[in-house]
Amino acid sequence: MKSPENADLRLRLGAISMSLIIGAALMGLKFYAYWLTDSAAILSDALESIINVVASAFALGSILFAARRPDISHPYGHGKIEFLSAGFEGALIILAAAGIFKQAWPQLLHPHALPHLGGGLLLVLAASLVNLFLGLGLILAGKRTQSLTLVADGKHVLTDVYTSAGVLLGLGAVFFTGWHWLDGVVAFLVGFNIIFMGAKLVRQSFAGLMDTSDPELLAQLSAILAKHRKGVWIDIHRLRARRAGNRILLDFHLILPRDFTLSESHREVKELEKIFAAHFGGRADTLIHVDPCAEPECPVCGHEPCRLRQEQARQQSLWQQEVLTADRPKPQPPPAPGDEEKGK
Repeated sequence: MKSPENADLRLRLGAISMSLIIGAALMGLKFYAYWLTDSAAILSDALESIINVVASAFALGSILFAARRPDISHPYGHGKIEFLSAGFEGALIILAAAGIFKQAWPQLLHPHALPHLGGGLLLVLAASLVNLFLGLGLILAGKRTQSLTLVADGKHVLTDVYTSAGVLLGLGAVFFTGWHWLDGVVAFLVGFNIIFMGAKLVRQSFAGLMDTSDPELLAQLSAILAKHRKGVWIDIHRLRARRAGNRILLDFHLILPRDFTLSESHREVKELEKIFAAHFGGRADTLIHVDPCAEPECPVCGHEPCRLRQEQARQQSLWQQEVLTADRPKPQPPPAPGDEEKGK
């Protein structure tokens, strides 16, 4: 029987391979449009297509490498290569922007006529429509397989669609007005947009390599815990999580009744692990540290009956992100006789 994980891997590989092949074909089409028109704006769009092809190639390699099982050298797996791939892609984008500026500057200062502009615009329009469906398909496949690489590649392709739309609008104005200097202006605008996109990718890559906190992921985990909450799960604290490719690595402290046996505690931990494994399709590596309850936690404990209870339960805390990610508050000793009078 084929496992869902293997089926997802085949889908991811098929989608990114299709992205690579289609991206290469569209890149050739845009360079042909540039050859026809000698337009700096179309050249800027074609240069960005080079980045798409390189990004898809790196994404294919990262999916293959990230799919490898953890080993002695990489006990946490190989998923972080995706962050390296994103950083390299961002550097290439910034480099491409320099080439765009070099080409656009002469056209801005000494504009020249653009031959066969109508035909070039039709080619760019056709490439944009294909990219639109490709980007939407990659995002859909990425969400279905929980692949950050596919989602990122799909969003990158859609960014190329937005760039092409800007080029079409600008060159459409050139076509109808004859203001050829607009070609250089559009190319400069595309270049600045590409620099912004490249810097964003580099920043995301750095954040992933540094295990920067992911508020969206933590909020998702908090919602899962709140949904499946049980009375014997007295409280949770120090929730942490990070992504490594398409895998989720998370850990937290779980407070259980202190009269639980080792077997009972193990059972609760396994139940939580199964919840996360089911939600993330087997891609969650969960580490749970069990803490015994303390008497000051009686007011927020929903476990009944409890022979160790010293105080009636009043209200359980809401398992929101701010609560679950905080450190466990240190139990405060009961006030000594006469302290209450002194505080008045």
